[in-house]
Parts: sequence; C-alpha cells; structure tokens
Amino acid sequence: MKLISAIIKPFKLDDVRAALSEIGVSGMTVTEVKGFGRQRGHTELYRGAEYVVDFVPKTRIEVAVKDALVDQVTEAIINAAKTGKVGDGKIFITDLERVLRIRTGEADDQAL
Repeated sequence: MKLISAIIKPFKLDDVRAALSEIGVSGMTVTEVKGFGRQRGHTELYRGAEYVVDFVPKTRIEVAVKDALVDQVTEAIINAAKTGKVGDGKIFITDLERVLRIRTGEADDQAL
C-alpha cells in the first residue's frame, strides 16, 4: 500500500478529482496549503503598493492506494494537473505500513 501526496494548483482540483474517479479511486483527503518551490513566491500590487507574497496557495491531495494502482494514480494526477508552467506541483509516494478502518476494524487492503 502507498500514500500518494500531490501538491497542485488549486484551480486544478476538480480536474484531478474527476481523473481519479475515472480510474476507481473512491476517497481522498484535500487540504489547502501554502508554500513555494523554485518559483520563490511573487510580487503583487495592492492599492498602489507592491508587496512580496512569499507563500503561494496550493492544494494537497492525499490518496491511499494498493500497490497495483500507484502508476495509474500518478499518471492521472500528472495529466490532470499539468499546465506546463512553473508551480504545477509535486507528487510524493510513501509506503504505508498499516491501514485500519475505525468503524469496522478492517485492516490493510480491505480498509482502503
């Protein structure tokens, strides 16, 4: 089992959700986050004054999947979230040691 965490541009969330639904991903966790990578933030003009925005708004999607689905899920996220511009985001894949469903007590693959 793997935990796939993707940091994407907020306006791409609906596209990514639809792409994941098409391949059978039934659940995800979505968080509004802020951060920066190579783009290092940007400057904005507000009421005639210029100021630096250090942290850019992003959306983090977390999906727990069986090992067999990892490539399909990452490909779906990339295809749906890619704009070709700086700041498209990143995908992190980590191993999941154990998963438990609280309501039923199901474990591991059955809990996904």
